[in-house]
Amino acid sequence: MSARPAHLIDLLGLEREWVLELFAEADRLRAVRGTARAPRPLAGKTAALVFHKPSLRTRVSFTVGMHELGGDAVDLGAVEVSDTGRESVPDVAHVLSGMVDLIVVRTFRHSLVRALAEHATVPVINALTDQSHPCQILADLYTLWRMGRALDQMTVAWVGDGNNVLQSWLEAATLFGFTLRVAVPDGFEPDAGLFLEAERRSSGRVRRVRDPQEAVRGADVVYTDAWTSMGHEQEAGLRRVAFAGFTVNPAMMSHAKRDAVFMHCLPAHRGEEVVAEVIDGPQSIVVEEAGNRLHLQKALMVALVRPQACRRTRAAFVEPVPAD
Repeated sequence: MSARPAHLIDLLGLEREWVLELFAEADRLRAVRGTARAPRPLAGKTAALVFHKPSLRTRVSFTVGMHELGGDAVDLGAVEVSDTGRESVPDVAHVLSGMVDLIVVRTFRHSLVRALAEHATVPVINALTDQSHPCQILADLYTLWRMGRALDQMTVAWVGDGNNVLQSWLEAATLFGFTLRVAVPDGFEPDAGLFLEAERRSSGRVRRVRDPQEAVRGADVVYTDAWTSMGHEQEAGLRRVAFAGFTVNPAMMSHAKRDAVFMHCLPAHRGEEVVAEVIDGPQSIVVEEAGNRLHLQKALMVALVRPQACRRTRAAFVEPVPAD
């Protein structure tokens, strides 16, 4: 593969070709899943899964993915790994580096993931922080890539909260040439510095609009997320008022292209950020999007822990794997 990063902390700084090769590797692993040809490149390897937040898709996809690749996973929580716990982060990173081959962290504070990566001698993967969610957006882009969508030409409309998922979409816009229109209520904007950097790097293809319908107009992808993320539950009532008019419904979707798809990273709150008619309707690809977390993250773990195995896997295929 192209020059690989030592860790996956954010999407900024990744090489575009490395990401595209990651997608191809995910497809190759997907094609042989459950067959005698399925490789086990992580046999003898162990991942430490550090989870401070509830999780369904992230925990299951990393755990199942590690087992399917031949490796093992050990679950750790805030008692064992924390920047306010009983051991210093450098000590934790050094000890884990001597016992496991990969550290996957799903937590609140982005600084914890950065500190672990600074001191660990094994790869560290950001499986979600309050600042970003790179694994989710890589899986989202992989989903669109498999559908044949032109990542450099599509228009993505974000409707809702300026949260960690949006911030990873902003970073992704610096890798690919898609247009990203962001509709968020006043007071719920993403990080200003990150937005300005994405706007600068995208030559104006990233922009904020006030009207959700304007953001969606002519879009290829309409994306939303829960209005109230974990850690902000006490703001739920306030947010319902502030986000009035930001619910993705059939009327809003009608402004997008006829073949537009609806995406949501889940969990969803039907009747708030999206209505059931949309998320359960024919334009929704949320189930495929969730399932692709497994395939993308399997490729990611192999690429970071045993990149030479990716080259061997590629050699086993002559033709690209077709989409389902």
